[in-house]
Amino acid sequence: MLIRHIIQAIEAIAPPSYQESYDNTGIQVGDPDGETTGILISLDVTEAVLDEAIRRGCNMIVSHHPLIFYGIKKITGKNYVERIIQKAIKHDITLYSAHTNLDNIHTGVNAKIAEKLGLINTTILDPKANTLSKLSTYAPIHIADKIRNALFAAGAGQVGNYHEASFNTTGTGTFRPAEGTNPAIGKAGGERETVPEAKIEVLVEKHLERTVLQALFANHIYEEVAYEFIPLSNIHKHIGAGIVGKLPRPMSESDFLMFLKRQMKTDCIRHTALRGNVIERVALCGGAGSFLLPHAIRAGADIFITGDYKYHQFFDAEGKIVIADIGHYESEQFTSEIFEAILKKKFPTFAILLSDINTNPVKYFV
Repeated sequence: MLIRHIIQAIEAIAPPSYQESYDNTGIQVGDPDGETTGILISLDVTEAVLDEAIRRGCNMIVSHHPLIFYGIKKITGKNYVERIIQKAIKHDITLYSAHTNLDNIHTGVNAKIAEKLGLINTTILDPKANTLSKLSTYAPIHIADKIRNALFAAGAGQVGNYHEASFNTTGTGTFRPAEGTNPAIGKAGGERETVPEAKIEVLVEKHLERTVLQALFANHIYEEVAYEFIPLSNIHKHIGAGIVGKLPRPMSESDFLMFLKRQMKTDCIRHTALRGNVIERVALCGGAGSFLLPHAIRAGADIFITGDYKYHQFFDAEGKIVIADIGHYESEQFTSEIFEAILKKKFPTFAILLSDINTNPVKYFV
């Protein structure tokens, strides 16, 4: 199996276009056209994880956190990043990551935390804008259905949980085929033609634009297909940072913190003062999510769960919400289960292994 097939399966769920601007999602070391003998899944790429991949016969590591975040000018082995790159190349091991693009999908990292906590009626805490475009195109009325169906099959026309959505108007198109053309209607060098046409308008997620255009061109009868993509600032309800949802039954704050500690397998929860209220509405963000606190408060959450909170940031709760810092690793440790589910569904008989290495660099003295 080609490495690119593995990448395509992951990116069909978590397109790279959904990553944040600072991120470095994607293949970092290796040849996408190479064959893969086995896949090791880990939260991080460390030297121990790389050694594990070699030992277990895996020539591809799929991780959540990218090994390479910043530009590298030299590879001399002076730090763990450079040593891993050297060793991965030497042993022909591909390194691939899906990071904030996996964070930003509704079924991604935050959904996994919500699942562990049993949250219901979940929605994105901070939906993204500028992830949609509107495609407008024109076709003779007798092939409009064929064009619409092709666009829908390519992924266009999805509005939330509604599929095959389009807006259609009819009108009159005109054109005059110049010499050297191959017109579907009329003849080259002939008179101006008048054609009853349908204008078809559909929403397209930006990462699907090329696929949708290919479908349009492949199914149209015109030599020159008229179309336009218009970027939209509309928010995408299923793409964005964090999640907010409800517990099936309210819990006291202390009971919920004990439940959270158990479910997230953490040795320590750093939190703000308890408010004496029940916990029912829960906001969360895997990794470092302090930037989402205002969104959690506006969403009416009783508690906001994330990692990497700094001392002074805890003051920002101002008694309006409980902040619970469960740790960066602890909040994302179940990400491997997401990769495993995606790949085993697509390649049920292929060797897909979960790393046995705990890569958490933070230890607790208890």
